[in-house]
Amino acid sequence: MPHPELTLERRIDAELCGLDAKMCVYADDLHGHVVERGADDEFESASTIKIYILGCLYAQAEAGKASLDAELTYEARHFVDGSGLIRSLGEGARLRARDVATLMIVVSDNIATNMLIDYLGLDAINAFIRSIGCTHTKLHRSLRSDNWSEKLGTITPRDMGRFFALLAKGELVSPQASDAMRNVFRQQHYNTMLAGSIPPYYTDPEESHADPDLIYVASKSGSMDACRNDGGLIHTPYGDYVLVMMCTDFANKLEVNDHPSVIYGNRVSRMLFDQYLALEGSFVK
Repeated sequence: MPHPELTLERRIDAELCGLDAKMCVYADDLHGHVVERGADDEFESASTIKIYILGCLYAQAEAGKASLDAELTYEARHFVDGSGLIRSLGEGARLRARDVATLMIVVSDNIATNMLIDYLGLDAINAFIRSIGCTHTKLHRSLRSDNWSEKLGTITPRDMGRFFALLAKGELVSPQASDAMRNVFRQQHYNTMLAGSIPPYYTDPEESHADPDLIYVASKSGSMDACRNDGGLIHTPYGDYVLVMMCTDFANKLEVNDHPSVIYGNRVSRMLFDQYLALEGSFVK
């Protein structure tokens, strides 16, 4: 048994004691051991709410109520500032729903998000969220350039962790849909909080020529003035584990690589990564 002062939870507390902000953590080794610090605290979701829009699309497609190959058109009413590529294509651009969804996750495309909310409907997305047991999560609205101060979504670390645990087990919609969504999350560009401390040898296999399926991250981040969030799966030869970190009440609102949430998130992420590998697929000996 670990020394009572050196449990994983206590070590995470020790790492975070120097952070001038609030960070909540939820981690699940998917073998019965959960690490949590404020896992049920509610946060502004920012772009992490987009994971549920992706899930809803696949659920609606399997139910015959939507199609991954439906042609969606970028219209003026979908425009919003912020991240993404579709704005560069111009109004009238037509893309398959699956491609719009991929851009929504991979480059966190805000216009793609609005296109999918329009296609699926806010009620259907929130019904999907409830159907998978994420009872403290809700999408409140579509994105607009004139209402950044209004809450986009509400989420908790535990709810986000539940989504990715279902994905890891192949139980999010179906095994086939789970695999397809995992492949989308693997391509996500903005994961420095979760993956920044994992050796680049594994996370950049194109350069290192490492086995791309040995260790990888499948995740989604989100940031607004109110929060810096990141969560997903870390895949290893011993299996997947779930890690979600959400940070708020920080002074620095800038989108910078050395933001305190990233620095301290990296420390927590690496601690769990090393523990999971050392114990060959578990957080607890």
